[in-house]
Amino acid sequence: MPVSEVLHVIEGQVAHLTLNRPEALNALTPDQRDRLIRLLGEASADPEVRAVVLTGTGRGFCAGADLRGGAVASHGSTASTGTTGPGERVAGDVARVIRDGAQRLIAAVLDCEKPVIAAVNGTAAGLGAHLALACDLVLAAESARFIEVFVRRGLVPDGGGAYLLPRLVGPRRAKELMFFGDALPAADAERLGLVNRVVPDGELDKTAREWAARLATGPTRALALTKQLVNASLDSDRATAFAAEAAAQEINMTTADAQEGVASFVERRSPEFRGR
Repeated sequence: MPVSEVLHVIEGQVAHLTLNRPEALNALTPDQRDRLIRLLGEASADPEVRAVVLTGTGRGFCAGADLRGGAVASHGSTASTGTTGPGERVAGDVARVIRDGAQRLIAAVLDCEKPVIAAVNGTAAGLGAHLALACDLVLAAESARFIEVFVRRGLVPDGGGAYLLPRLVGPRRAKELMFFGDALPAADAERLGLVNRVVPDGELDKTAREWAARLATGPTRALALTKQLVNASLDSDRATAFAAEAAAQEINMTTADAQEGVASFVERRSPEFRGR
């Protein structure tokens, strides 16, 4: 895969990841997906990166997985692992491809220790919609739209969609979107809580950069721990959630940023967080 199909730039401690196949509405190939996973992992581990912005070029944010490789490829791989001949497949192949492909990509976003902003510049369909929904904050251009396209292809949603969507809009709305596969305009996505803010198309990049710059000057470890707590909250009972909160507080109070935050409050000045 040419590197240019996923642009990667670090500016002001923000990693900008841009899908760059505009002629295909940024439909993801397996190589692109794997590069995104790798770059998200690197951003998570790099102390010099304190926020991530994910967007696309052209009219599409991401039209989902590239379908040109056939049914297995549509879920993220062209490999025929375990097959007995060309085009043949044994039980377990599809599940394996899903785990190693779409699910691994969504997990890379959810598990990234830095806040991830989706700047949805156009169509986000199928896996592309779930890629946006997995991000911590979602900005959408007015022309953006979200489509649970799977039903149109006779497919079951992948990429964690049936996990993410009900947690954002509730099960009934999630079923409506997934059962009918209708395009959801950005304004309606904002109304349902799928999007934090809708902005004019020409202001999307500027707004994403402003939000990322604010996050990049924040207490990075505290943000990471907050992300973990929120992401786990809907799967936890109260006792588990409270225990996790107490543990996160214990960990965070060992960081330099927490000490700086307390000191700045006492000294009545603005804090200068360094992400450590």
